Amino acid sequence: MAHRKSLNDAPERLPLSESRALAHQFDDSLQQRDAATFGFWIFLTTEIMFFGGLFAGYVVYRNIYTDAFAEASRHLDIFWGTVNTAVLLFSSLTMALAVQSAQLGKQMRLVALLASTFLLGSVFLVIKFSEYAEKFREHLVPGISFALSGPHAAHAQIFFVLYFVMTGLHALHMIVGLVLIAVLIVMALTDSFSPEYHTPVETIGLYWHFVDVVWVFLFPILYLVDRSS
Repeated sequence: MAHRKSLNDAPERLPLSESRALAHQFDDSLQQRDAATFGFWIFLTTEIMFFGGLFAGYVVYRNIYTDAFAEASRHLDIFWGTVNTAVLLFSSLTMALAVQSAQLGKQMRLVALLASTFLLGSVFLVIKFSEYAEKFREHLVPGISFALSGPHAAHAQIFFVLYFVMTGLHALHMIVGLVLIAVLIVMALTDSFSPEYHTPVETIGLYWHFVDVVWVFLFPILYLVDRSS
């Protein structure tokens, strides 16, 4: 009698989009997603510690040179800082909707939302680099050409050092984020994501939200220092 193979003996077949993206060391896409998400949270933890050190340094100098920091902060353009805050918050919304689109398998909507996030991030950087250019024209860049007058000029340089370092590193993280989003757009256009596999969209979405949160803290401590004074 010929051996009859039962259905249970047949190897389980994964969806094509999932099987192409599944690394050999994982049993299924859920296990791969959990591992990627856990690893990415470890990475974000190191980023939080990195920026946390900068924020701690700011707090220390802010308490020592209160008047100097208040004076220096008034030379920042609060209007453009507010606009940039709104731009980034809106980009967080478009990124969150992009993740949802990936989960639902809506490819064209995903592409449109990722492109919107990329555009908003680019607008933020254009405004920020315009602010930098203005500070160069006003000679408010720390160094031998620093030209802020008044009794707090020397200590105001510390504020601008922190301003350029903290916002500059934030801008660098945004540039990295934009490159990653561009990669996501290319992957989405080639149907690399599906409801079964969209881990890269979720992890890069986490990164983008982290960058936005950093700015939400940077904006008040840099632009809103004693504005009522």
